[in-house]
Amino acid sequence: MQSSDDNTVSIRVLDKEFLINCPEEAQGELLSSAKLLDQRMREIKGGGRVFGLERIAVMAALNLSHDLIQAHRELEELQAKTAQLSAKVDRALASKDSSE
Repeated sequence: MQSSDDNTVSIRVLDKEFLINCPEEAQGELLSSAKLLDQRMREIKGGGRVFGLERIAVMAALNLSHDLIQAHRELEELQAKTAQLSAKVDRALASKDSSE
């Protein structure tokens, strides 16, 4: 995986090379994404239950999408808990200030 000019990055996924146009500031993220995709596709291929590059790619995309949705849900739950704790702290501080 390397840059062949300022805006084109060469990535490899399942031993196939792809040239991707990408702003220079996003190239690191693109390379990380390609590495993760390659790992996921190799895991699926190694499992031996899914055949064909397209099917492996679709399964990897579905798995990554599921992970993203799950992470988003967990983030929302953490934000809700943080808001609850913040409100509790605010009430405790307000109660302390009014008693003094």
